[in-house]
Amino acid sequence: MNMPCLIVGIVAAALVVLLVFRNRATRLRKGYEVDALEMDAAKSILGALVILLVMYKLAMAGGIPTVLIWVAAVVLIYAFITSKTTIGRHFYVVGGNIEAARLSGVNTKRIMFLAYLNMAILTSISAMTVISRFTAANADAGKNFEMDAISACVVGGVSASGGAGTVLGMVIGATLIGVINLGMFQINLDANYQRVVKGFVLLAAVVFDILSKKRDR
Repeated sequence: MNMPCLIVGIVAAALVVLLVFRNRATRLRKGYEVDALEMDAAKSILGALVILLVMYKLAMAGGIPTVLIWVAAVVLIYAFITSKTTIGRHFYVVGGNIEAARLSGVNTKRIMFLAYLNMAILTSISAMTVISRFTAANADAGKNFEMDAISACVVGGVSASGGAGTVLGMVIGATLIGVINLGMFQINLDANYQRVVKGFVLLAAVVFDILSKKRDR
């Protein structure tokens, strides 16, 4: 049993509960609409339980993997950027309607440059992670990962037309795609059929996104 891992899990679970209710109090103070108290309580408890379960399993397995630390750092940094900074909001605006963003005074060329720069940084981190995991560099190491990446984003709530989505939703989508991949691997499903299954998942997510937007309108 790795005790530091358990301590990190307890602290992270407590932070999840604290942040949910802190955000609720902030929205109430500003007069914004909030979910029911029972809903926020259920979300915070569920999130805390999931974190505690994962950390318990990791503690039994020897501790927190280095890759998980990198993932947590990237997720926290980009969640802060997209939700708490002007640049982050500009990403959403440009993604939703680049022409409207330009007419509103947003430097769209600068935002696009920063978006591609961030993509290059994240790609470099991913490449280094894969190289360190396999202890070898292979030109085909990331082959066909683009389908998983797109599926994870769309399943996680990122709009196919841009301008919507969250980092946390993307993480949930990536987790779901990972579980699907693991399940197909466990049953020894043919690689071609695996692509078909992931294609259907992606198609279903896009259709759901389109229908949701039509309903909102």
